[in-house]
Amino acid sequence: MDLSIYDNSDFDRGAPRWKEAVWTFVRFFFFQNALPWPSSLRCALLRAFGAKIGRGVVIRANVNISFPWRLKIGDHVWIGEDVGILTLAAVTIESNVCISQRVYLCTGSHDFRREDFKLRVASITVREGSWIAAASFIAPGVEIGDGAVVSAGSVVFDSVAPKSFVRGNPARPEGRDLRSEIRDRSQRDQ
Repeated sequence: MDLSIYDNSDFDRGAPRWKEAVWTFVRFFFFQNALPWPSSLRCALLRAFGAKIGRGVVIRANVNISFPWRLKIGDHVWIGEDVGILTLAAVTIESNVCISQRVYLCTGSHDFRREDFKLRVASITVREGSWIAAASFIAPGVEIGDGAVVSAGSVVFDSVAPKSFVRGNPARPEGRDLRSEIRDRSQRDQ
């Protein structure tokens, strides 16, 4: 690669530079620090910058959201400490989702095969009832299916099927699907 020819001028940031500058200030004081600001305040600030935020959303300290105008969060979502959400493309987190501490949702990367190291972006969707456990990485273009679980420390490059459990680097399905396991445990407990 030759970074002297890198050109990102065609990237659409989704908002005017002044809005991005104001967001950087707000992010610094209300999101990217250890102060225990109430989640309701953080949600209101995200909404003011164009994010679509549902009811009962919990956002912990030191969360880094690059462009809130590309973020959509459903109802009753938990976002843990030190989570990074790189919204170079849209990120959708549906209802009843837990994004644990130090997870990184990454919508952008570079094409290392090209001499100009071209930026590539793709959206991420986390479907309802899913859990992404601590310190996991979710790559551009990934969809986490309904009710899926991503184990702690996993690196997810491919979409995850609904009701499945994945783990590892790269993340791979582990065992039976969660529906079968829940049904079997329920029958044993009766």
